[in-house]
Amino acid sequence: MGETGDKKERDAARLVRGGATMLAGSVLVDSAMEHYRGSFTNPAMTLPLVASSALIAFNATDAGGEGPRAATHGAALAIGLAGLGFHLFNVGKRPGSASFTNFFYGAPVGAPGALLLAGAVSALADGLKRDQRAIGPVKLGSGRAAGALAAFGIAGTVAEAGLLHLRGAFHDPFMWAPVTLPPIAAASLAVDVIRARPSRISYGLLGATVLLGFIGVGFHSWGVARNMGGWRNWRQNLLAGPPIPAPPAFTGLALVGLAALLLMGRKRD
Repeated sequence: MGETGDKKERDAARLVRGGATMLAGSVLVDSAMEHYRGSFTNPAMTLPLVASSALIAFNATDAGGEGPRAATHGAALAIGLAGLGFHLFNVGKRPGSASFTNFFYGAPVGAPGALLLAGAVSALADGLKRDQRAIGPVKLGSGRAAGALAAFGIAGTVAEAGLLHLRGAFHDPFMWAPVTLPPIAAASLAVDVIRARPSRISYGLLGATVLLGFIGVGFHSWGVARNMGGWRNWRQNLLAGPPIPAPPAFTGLALVGLAALLLMGRKRD
């Protein structure tokens, strides 16, 4: 019983670290592309790149002590919050203020939220790796905190995908996939968190969401290729086409959700 439980905890810790790394990688590439398109007019636009790079380095290796790692997580959260304020200000200062057009074409409000999630998931990964029982009042061993974070993150990512796919008028039927499958997965996971017990359907839905992120990269790459000049004109089309780094956020968060299910199931062994 104990050996099986320990293995599940180690597997869960690896899944959370993998999810944190993938989420931070999505933030790094996406923010680099979007802020490059904005010509880095504000020097603060470099901060998400620095924070997400540090998160990747810490999650992919054992580099750094507990203090620097905790400081990096805190910095990512602070930069994410500040970015959320800047992006909301950017939308609000446009003519028409909080209109669909401004949410479509202004600074993406959901992007800084991804950095917030990356910082929170990275802190969770560190806590599990070090067999830490809690981060402040948040208990880690039960898996409920990881599950709640993953369900919330998936729901937010769905909202961002839905907004951008609405801008694209859902011209491809597959564009409905990110706004149908992940919400069901998030809802199922939320129910499991409330019951403190994993379900087989959640395992299946979250596994499918992991795959959805990879498939989305393929579809977005195809969308870039369909623009004039295709990949030969990659410098322009990467910025004008669908964001290739966005779908892996679903994969990263679904991995965290699977880790939560493992932790919740450990008590039943």
